[in-house]
Amino acid sequence: MTTVATFEIGFSRCLDQDGEATAPLPEFAADAALLKSLYRDMALARAFDAKAIALQRTGRLGTFASCLGQEAVGVGAAAAMRPEDVLLPSFREHGAMLVRGVTLREAFLFWGGDERGCDYSGPRQDFPISVPVGSHAAHAAGVALAMKLRGEDRTAVCLLGDGATSKGDVYEAMNLAGAWMLPVLFVVSNNQWAISLAREGQTAAETLAQKAIACGFGGEQVDGNDVIAVHAACLAALQRARQGGGPHLIEAITYRLSDHTTADDASRYRNDDAVSPHWAADPIPRLRSYLTTAHGWSKEQEEALIAECRDLVDEAADSYLAEPAEPPAAMFDHLYAELPKPLAAQRAAALARGRAGEGSNG
Repeated sequence: MTTVATFEIGFSRCLDQDGEATAPLPEFAADAALLKSLYRDMALARAFDAKAIALQRTGRLGTFASCLGQEAVGVGAAAAMRPEDVLLPSFREHGAMLVRGVTLREAFLFWGGDERGCDYSGPRQDFPISVPVGSHAAHAAGVALAMKLRGEDRTAVCLLGDGATSKGDVYEAMNLAGAWMLPVLFVVSNNQWAISLAREGQTAAETLAQKAIACGFGGEQVDGNDVIAVHAACLAALQRARQGGGPHLIEAITYRLSDHTTADDASRYRNDDAVSPHWAADPIPRLRSYLTTAHGWSKEQEEALIAECRDLVDEAADSYLAEPAEPPAAMFDHLYAELPKPLAAQRAAALARGRAGEGSNG
Protein backbone atom coordinates (compact mmCIF):
# COMPACT_ATOMS: atom_id res chain seq x y z
CA MET A 1 0.00 0.00 0.00
CA THR A 2 1.20 3.51 -0.86
CA THR A 3 0.33 6.49 1.29
CA VAL A 4 -1.30 9.11 -0.92
CA ALA A 5 -2.10 11.80 1.63
CA THR A 6 -1.20 12.76 5.18
CA PHE A 7 -2.24 15.64 7.37
CA GLU A 8 -1.89 16.98 10.87
CA ILE A 9 -3.80 19.43 13.04
CA GLY A 10 -1.88 21.89 15.18
CA PHE A 11 -2.99 23.50 18.43
CA SER A 12 -1.85 26.94 19.57
CA ARG A 13 -2.00 28.76 22.88
CA CYS A 14 -0.28 31.95 23.99
CA LEU A 15 -1.46 32.33 27.60
CA ASP A 16 -2.25 29.60 30.09
CA GLN A 17 -5.16 29.74 32.52
CA ASP A 18 -3.13 31.93 34.90
CA GLY A 19 -2.27 34.45 32.21
CA GLU A 20 1.32 33.28 31.88
CA ALA A 21 2.92 33.17 28.44
CA THR A 22 3.43 29.59 27.26
CA ALA A 23 5.53 30.53 24.21
CA PRO A 24 6.96 33.63 22.53
CA LEU A 25 4.00 35.93 22.00
CA PRO A 26 3.04 37.49 18.67
CA GLU A 27 4.34 41.01 18.05
CA PHE A 28 0.98 42.66 18.66
CA ALA A 29 1.03 41.43 22.29
CA ALA A 30 3.55 44.19 23.00
CA ASP A 31 0.89 46.74 22.08
CA ALA A 32 -0.73 47.53 25.43
CA ALA A 33 -3.44 49.65 23.82
CA LEU A 34 -4.52 46.78 21.56
CA LEU A 35 -4.68 44.26 24.40
CA LYS A 36 -6.62 46.69 26.58
CA SER A 37 -9.04 47.19 23.71
CA LEU A 38 -9.54 43.43 23.40
CA TYR A 39 -10.07 43.24 27.15
CA ARG A 40 -12.62 46.06 27.10
CA ASP A 41 -14.50 44.40 24.22
CA MET A 42 -14.77 41.14 26.16
CA ALA A 43 -15.86 42.97 29.32
CA LEU A 44 -18.51 44.90 27.39
CA ALA A 45 -19.83 41.72 25.78
CA ARG A 46 -20.15 40.11 29.21
CA ALA A 47 -21.93 43.15 30.65
CA PHE A 48 -24.38 43.09 27.74
CA ASP A 49 -24.85 39.36 28.25
CA ALA A 50 -25.74 39.75 31.91
CA LYS A 51 -28.18 42.59 31.22
CA ALA A 52 -29.86 40.70 28.39
CA ILE A 53 -30.46 37.67 30.62
CA ALA A 54 -31.87 39.91 33.36
CA LEU A 55 -34.26 41.53 30.87
CA GLN A 56 -35.34 38.14 29.52
CA ARG A 57 -35.99 36.76 32.98
CA THR A 58 -38.27 39.72 33.69
CA GLY A 59 -40.22 39.38 30.46
CA ARG A 60 -38.68 42.34 28.65
CA LEU A 61 -36.54 40.48 26.10
CA GLY A 62 -36.99 37.38 23.98
CA THR A 63 -35.15 34.08 24.22
CA PHE A 64 -31.43 34.86 24.46
CA ALA A 65 -28.23 32.87 23.83
CA SER A 66 -25.46 33.70 26.29
CA CYS A 67 -21.80 33.76 25.27
CA LEU A 68 -20.56 33.57 28.87
CA GLY A 69 -17.00 32.23 28.85
CA GLN A 70 -16.70 32.36 25.06
CA GLU A 71 -16.04 36.07 24.60
CA ALA A 72 -12.47 35.57 23.38
CA VAL A 73 -13.57 33.76 20.22
CA GLY A 74 -15.83 36.43 18.75
CA VAL A 75 -13.77 39.36 19.97
CA GLY A 76 -10.45 37.90 18.82
CA ALA A 77 -11.82 37.06 15.38
CA ALA A 78 -13.69 40.32 14.75
CA ALA A 79 -10.72 42.43 15.86
CA ALA A 80 -8.64 40.73 13.15
CA MET A 81 -11.03 41.84 10.41
CA ARG A 82 -10.84 44.99 8.32
CA PRO A 83 -13.83 47.34 8.10
CA GLU A 84 -14.52 46.28 4.50
CA ASP A 85 -14.68 42.56 5.40
CA VAL A 86 -18.04 40.89 6.04
CA LEU A 87 -19.05 39.11 9.23
CA LEU A 88 -21.65 36.32 9.17
CA PRO A 89 -22.46 35.52 12.80
CA SER A 90 -24.46 32.81 14.48
CA PHE A 91 -26.62 33.49 17.53
CA ARG A 92 -23.92 33.57 20.23
CA GLU A 93 -21.57 36.16 18.75
CA HIS A 94 -22.61 39.54 20.12
CA GLY A 95 -18.99 40.10 21.21
CA ALA A 96 -17.90 40.02 17.58
CA MET A 97 -20.84 42.15 16.47
CA LEU A 98 -20.07 44.88 19.02
CA VAL A 99 -16.45 44.95 17.88
CA ARG A 100 -17.65 45.40 14.31
CA GLY A 101 -19.72 48.44 15.26
CA VAL A 102 -23.20 47.08 15.96
CA THR A 103 -24.54 49.21 18.80
CA LEU A 104 -25.72 47.88 22.13
CA ARG A 105 -29.17 49.34 21.46
CA GLU A 106 -29.36 47.52 18.11
CA ALA A 107 -28.38 44.27 19.82
CA PHE A 108 -31.13 44.71 22.43
CA LEU A 109 -33.66 45.51 19.70
CA PHE A 110 -32.87 42.31 17.82
CA TRP A 111 -33.24 40.08 20.86
CA GLY A 112 -36.41 41.96 21.71
CA GLY A 113 -37.93 40.83 18.41
CA ASP A 114 -37.51 44.13 16.58
CA GLU A 115 -35.98 43.72 13.12
CA ARG A 116 -34.77 47.32 13.24
CA GLY A 117 -31.98 45.87 15.34
CA CYS A 118 -30.54 44.41 12.12
CA ASP A 119 -30.42 47.81 10.42
CA TYR A 120 -26.87 48.38 11.59
CA SER A 121 -25.64 51.94 11.86
CA GLY A 122 -22.06 50.66 11.64
CA PRO A 123 -21.17 47.57 9.56
CA ARG A 124 -23.79 47.97 6.84
CA GLN A 125 -22.77 44.87 4.88
CA ASP A 126 -22.38 42.51 7.83
CA PHE A 127 -25.08 39.86 7.93
CA PRO A 128 -27.78 39.60 10.59
CA ILE A 129 -27.66 36.88 13.22
CA SER A 130 -28.35 33.42 11.83
CA VAL A 131 -30.60 31.55 14.24
CA PRO A 132 -30.92 28.46 12.00
CA VAL A 133 -27.87 26.32 12.73
CA GLY A 134 -25.22 26.37 10.01
CA SER A 135 -27.30 27.84 7.18
CA HIS A 136 -25.19 31.00 7.09
CA ALA A 137 -22.09 29.02 6.08
CA ALA A 138 -23.50 28.82 2.54
CA HIS A 139 -24.13 32.56 2.65
CA ALA A 140 -20.50 33.07 3.64
CA ALA A 141 -19.30 31.05 0.65
CA GLY A 142 -21.56 33.12 -1.60
CA VAL A 143 -20.27 36.39 -0.17
CA ALA A 144 -16.67 35.24 -0.64
CA LEU A 145 -17.40 34.16 -4.21
CA ALA A 146 -18.77 37.62 -5.00
CA MET A 147 -15.64 39.18 -3.53
CA LYS A 148 -13.43 36.95 -5.65
CA LEU A 149 -15.38 37.56 -8.87
CA ARG A 150 -15.15 41.31 -8.29
CA GLY A 151 -11.44 41.13 -7.56
CA GLU A 152 -11.93 42.76 -4.18
CA ASP A 153 -9.35 42.73 -1.39
CA ARG A 154 -11.88 41.52 1.17
CA THR A 155 -12.74 38.43 3.19
CA ALA A 156 -15.82 36.82 4.69
CA VAL A 157 -15.73 35.52 8.26
CA CYS A 158 -18.29 32.91 9.29
CA LEU A 159 -18.70 32.28 13.02
CA LEU A 160 -20.44 29.03 13.92
CA GLY A 161 -20.66 26.46 16.68
CA ASP A 162 -19.49 22.87 16.94
CA GLY A 163 -23.00 21.56 16.29
CA ALA A 164 -23.10 23.39 12.96
CA THR A 165 -20.20 21.31 11.65
CA SER A 166 -22.55 18.30 11.65
CA LYS A 167 -24.95 20.03 9.26
CA GLY A 168 -24.97 19.47 5.51
CA ASP A 169 -25.11 23.22 4.85
CA VAL A 170 -21.66 23.61 6.37
CA TYR A 171 -20.08 20.72 4.46
CA GLU A 172 -21.46 22.03 1.18
CA ALA A 173 -20.26 25.55 1.91
CA MET A 174 -16.78 24.33 2.85
CA ASN A 175 -16.59 22.12 -0.22
CA LEU A 176 -17.39 25.06 -2.50
CA ALA A 177 -14.95 27.28 -0.62
CA GLY A 178 -12.16 24.77 -1.15
CA ALA A 179 -12.97 23.98 -4.77
CA TRP A 180 -13.12 27.65 -5.71
CA MET A 181 -10.38 28.89 -3.34
CA LEU A 182 -12.65 31.47 -1.78
CA PRO A 183 -11.48 34.15 0.68
CA VAL A 184 -13.50 32.91 3.63
CA LEU A 185 -12.58 32.02 7.20
CA PHE A 186 -14.72 29.58 9.18
CA VAL A 187 -14.30 30.04 12.93
CA VAL A 188 -15.86 27.18 14.90
CA SER A 189 -16.54 27.96 18.53
CA ASN A 190 -16.30 24.46 19.98
CA ASN A 191 -18.03 24.91 23.33
CA GLN A 192 -18.48 21.12 23.65
CA TRP A 193 -22.29 21.20 23.46
CA ALA A 194 -24.86 21.32 20.66
CA ILE A 195 -27.79 22.14 22.94
CA SER A 196 -27.90 18.91 25.00
CA LEU A 197 -25.68 16.80 22.75
CA ALA A 198 -22.06 16.58 23.88
CA ARG A 199 -19.19 16.99 21.44
CA GLU A 200 -18.34 13.27 21.49
CA GLY A 201 -21.89 12.40 20.48
CA GLN A 202 -21.82 14.61 17.40
CA THR A 203 -18.99 13.14 15.39
CA ALA A 204 -16.30 10.46 15.50
CA ALA A 205 -13.74 12.91 14.09
CA GLU A 206 -10.82 13.41 16.45
CA THR A 207 -10.96 17.16 15.81
CA LEU A 208 -13.46 19.45 14.11
CA ALA A 209 -10.58 21.25 12.43
CA GLN A 210 -9.73 18.22 10.32
CA LYS A 211 -13.08 18.46 8.55
CA ALA A 212 -11.51 21.21 6.46
CA ILE A 213 -8.94 18.76 5.09
CA ALA A 214 -11.61 16.82 3.20
CA CYS A 215 -12.62 20.09 1.54
CA GLY A 216 -9.10 20.87 0.37
CA PHE A 217 -7.94 23.53 2.79
CA GLY A 218 -6.25 23.88 6.14
CA GLY A 219 -7.65 23.57 9.63
CA GLU A 220 -6.19 24.22 13.07
CA GLN A 221 -7.13 24.36 16.72
CA VAL A 222 -6.56 27.26 19.10
CA ASP A 223 -7.29 27.78 22.77
CA GLY A 224 -10.60 29.60 22.42
CA ASN A 225 -10.27 31.09 25.90
CA ASP A 226 -7.02 32.82 24.93
CA VAL A 227 -7.94 35.95 23.00
CA ILE A 228 -4.31 36.52 21.95
CA ALA A 229 -4.12 33.06 20.36
CA VAL A 230 -7.49 33.48 18.62
CA HIS A 231 -6.55 36.92 17.32
CA ALA A 232 -3.17 35.73 16.03
CA ALA A 233 -4.64 32.73 14.22
CA CYS A 234 -7.35 34.83 12.60
CA LEU A 235 -4.91 37.54 11.53
CA ALA A 236 -2.74 34.95 9.80
CA ALA A 237 -5.68 33.18 8.13
CA LEU A 238 -7.21 36.41 6.83
CA GLN A 239 -3.87 37.59 5.49
CA ARG A 240 -3.46 34.33 3.56
CA ALA A 241 -6.99 34.64 2.19
CA ARG A 242 -6.33 38.18 0.95
CA GLN A 243 -3.23 36.95 -0.83
CA GLY A 244 -5.15 34.25 -2.69
CA GLY A 245 -4.47 31.43 -0.24
CA GLY A 246 -8.12 30.42 -0.07
CA PRO A 247 -10.27 29.39 2.90
CA HIS A 248 -9.27 28.21 6.35
CA LEU A 249 -10.97 26.74 9.41
CA ILE A 250 -10.11 27.59 13.01
CA GLU A 251 -11.55 25.41 15.75
CA ALA A 252 -11.53 27.46 18.96
CA ILE A 253 -11.66 25.16 21.98
CA THR A 254 -13.83 26.67 24.70
CA TYR A 255 -16.76 25.70 26.93
CA ARG A 256 -20.37 26.77 27.25
CA LEU A 257 -20.66 27.84 30.88
CA SER A 258 -24.32 28.82 30.54
CA ASP A 259 -27.50 27.13 29.39
CA HIS A 260 -27.84 26.80 25.62
CA THR A 261 -30.34 29.65 25.69
CA THR A 262 -32.66 31.13 28.29
CA ALA A 263 -35.21 28.54 27.11
CA ASP A 264 -32.88 25.71 28.15
CA ASP A 265 -32.07 24.07 31.48
CA ALA A 266 -28.62 22.54 31.14
CA SER A 267 -28.89 20.81 34.52
CA ARG A 268 -31.10 18.21 32.82
CA TYR A 269 -28.14 16.82 30.85
CA ARG A 270 -24.97 17.84 32.71
CA ASN A 271 -24.05 18.42 36.34
CA ASP A 272 -22.18 21.21 38.11
CA ASP A 273 -19.18 18.98 38.74
CA ALA A 274 -18.61 18.74 34.99
CA VAL A 275 -18.94 22.49 34.46
CA SER A 276 -17.10 23.98 37.43
CA PRO A 277 -13.51 23.15 36.33
CA HIS A 278 -14.03 25.17 33.17
CA TRP A 279 -14.52 28.42 35.09
CA ALA A 280 -10.78 28.39 35.71
CA ALA A 281 -10.22 28.86 31.97
CA ASP A 282 -12.40 32.01 31.80
CA PRO A 283 -10.86 34.25 29.10
CA ILE A 284 -11.46 37.57 30.89
CA PRO A 285 -9.46 37.02 34.10
CA ARG A 286 -6.80 35.26 32.00
CA LEU A 287 -6.12 38.40 29.94
CA ARG A 288 -6.56 40.63 32.98
CA SER A 289 -3.82 38.71 34.75
CA TYR A 290 -1.47 39.15 31.80
CA LEU A 291 -2.31 42.85 31.49
CA THR A 292 -1.58 43.33 35.19
CA THR A 293 1.81 41.63 34.93
CA ALA A 294 2.98 42.87 31.55
CA HIS A 295 1.28 46.22 31.14
CA GLY A 296 0.54 47.50 34.63
CA TRP A 297 -3.24 47.13 34.59
CA SER A 298 -4.42 48.54 37.91
CA LYS A 299 -7.36 48.06 40.26
CA GLU A 300 -8.47 51.60 39.48
CA GLN A 301 -8.48 50.90 35.74
CA GLU A 302 -10.45 47.71 36.32
CA GLU A 303 -13.08 49.45 38.42
CA ALA A 304 -13.39 52.28 35.88
CA LEU A 305 -13.85 49.79 33.04
CA ILE A 306 -16.54 47.85 34.89
CA ALA A 307 -18.41 51.08 35.62
CA GLU A 308 -18.07 52.24 32.00
CA CYS A 309 -19.43 48.96 30.62
CA ARG A 310 -22.30 48.93 33.11
CA ASP A 311 -23.28 52.52 32.27
CA LEU A 312 -23.12 51.92 28.50
CA VAL A 313 -25.24 48.78 28.75
CA ASP A 314 -27.79 50.37 31.09
CA GLU A 315 -28.15 53.40 28.83
CA ALA A 316 -28.69 51.19 25.78
CA ALA A 317 -31.19 49.02 27.64
CA ASP A 318 -33.16 52.07 28.73
CA SER A 319 -33.23 53.32 25.14
CA TYR A 320 -34.45 49.92 23.92
CA LEU A 321 -37.16 49.73 26.57
CA ALA A 322 -38.35 53.24 25.72
CA GLU A 323 -38.74 52.40 22.03
CA PRO A 324 -42.44 52.14 21.05
CA ALA A 325 -43.30 48.69 19.76
CA GLU A 326 -43.85 48.39 16.03
CA PRO A 327 -47.31 47.33 14.79
CA PRO A 328 -47.83 43.68 13.75
CA ALA A 329 -47.72 44.62 10.05
CA ALA A 330 -44.09 45.66 10.52
CA MET A 331 -43.10 41.97 10.44
CA PHE A 332 -43.37 42.26 6.64
CA ASP A 333 -41.32 45.44 6.32
CA HIS A 334 -37.80 44.03 6.63
CA LEU A 335 -37.94 41.09 4.23
CA TYR A 336 -37.83 42.42 0.66
CA ALA A 337 -37.16 45.69 -1.12
CA GLU A 338 -40.52 45.07 -2.81
CA LEU A 339 -42.94 42.61 -1.23
CA PRO A 340 -44.12 39.71 -3.42
CA LYS A 341 -47.86 39.82 -4.06
CA PRO A 342 -48.80 37.01 -1.61
CA LEU A 343 -46.95 38.72 1.24
CA ALA A 344 -48.29 42.13 0.25
CA ALA A 345 -51.80 40.71 0.55
CA GLN A 346 -50.99 39.30 3.98
CA ARG A 347 -49.62 42.66 5.09
CA ALA A 348 -52.77 44.42 3.93
CA ALA A 349 -54.86 41.91 5.84
CA ALA A 350 -52.80 42.47 8.99
CA LEU A 351 -53.25 46.22 8.68
CA ALA A 352 -56.98 45.83 8.17
CA ARG A 353 -57.26 43.54 11.19
CA GLY A 354 -55.33 46.04 13.25
CA ARG A 355 -57.63 48.89 12.23
CA ALA A 356 -60.67 46.75 13.01
CA GLY A 357 -59.27 45.97 16.44
CA GLU A 358 -58.68 49.64 17.16
CA GLY A 359 -62.26 50.41 16.15
CA SER A 360 -63.71 47.76 18.45
CA ASN A 361 -61.62 49.02 21.36
CA GLY A 362 -62.89 52.53 20.74
